[in-house]
Amino acid sequence: MAQPLKVLYAGTPATAVIPLNALVERDELDVVAVLTREDAPVGRKKVLTPSPVAQRAEELGIPTLKANRATEELVDQLRATGAEIAAVVAYGALLPRPVLEAFEHGWINLHFSLLPQWRGAAPVQRALMAGDSMMGATTFVLDEGMDTGDIVGTLTDPVRSEDTAGAVLERLSHSGSSLLADSLVAVATGQAKPVPQEGEASSAPKLTGAQARVDWSHPAVAISHHVRGVTPEPGAWTEYNGQRMKLERVIPAPDITGLAPGHVELRDGAVYVGTGSYGVELTRVQPSGKKPMAALDWARGQQRSEQVVFV
Repeated sequence: MAQPLKVLYAGTPATAVIPLNALVERDELDVVAVLTREDAPVGRKKVLTPSPVAQRAEELGIPTLKANRATEELVDQLRATGAEIAAVVAYGALLPRPVLEAFEHGWINLHFSLLPQWRGAAPVQRALMAGDSMMGATTFVLDEGMDTGDIVGTLTDPVRSEDTAGAVLERLSHSGSSLLADSLVAVATGQAKPVPQEGEASSAPKLTGAQARVDWSHPAVAISHHVRGVTPEPGAWTEYNGQRMKLERVIPAPDITGLAPGHVELRDGAVYVGTGSYGVELTRVQPSGKKPMAALDWARGQQRSEQVVFV
């Protein structure tokens, strides 16, 4: 390529900042504009705040378009950027055909799963919750479906015992950045040969706060997978004394038996909770209105006159 490939970058959350940085650093690419979601209310005071990608684009001095839906005006604005191809990482909306046809070489999406597994907004979270042993990332040609386009490239990443969704997303954001950059160049130069997705598809819809609640009737290993999958967002929680308590990593403890689901017990300097199988050890908790603390410190501060039970 005699001249750098002109790229529009579309993304919104913090996860999408790392690939943006990587594309900017590639000599054969020129990120000429960014597309992100409109400013959204953040925090208790609901202050309108630019997305993490918008904030980074401003720091880099890259012109930014903000849109939550496609309009004729947006299509005109996209074409006016002069981009030849678009890179997409967690933009947050399906794009209709007029938008997809705005650039000569189309749109290439980096998705954090091995497609067609886990199509949707929460692929890493859902994969961990399901107990998958292998993660990965896929670049594909964006079409009007939900992560259904032809595959350009993939990479794999084995799950580690301590992995949370946050840790996996951080790792895949870095490794996937190179895959995305290489895919953009390969598609634009005609070297890529995208292939249709094969195999059984699975869905990964966005998680709600209610879905992050721990069900103590489930087996210990399933609860561990669940907690890891919803950490750090939306955050695992349970209810104690009518209030929400957040939970960090829980560790399956096969030697702990005889505890009813949700029942909490202090044994040998550790805090355990009963499940549908054997116990799990609590590591850190965050009671309502308080800062995170060691589970042992929390348990020692409880009244010992009655059984502590999570529901």
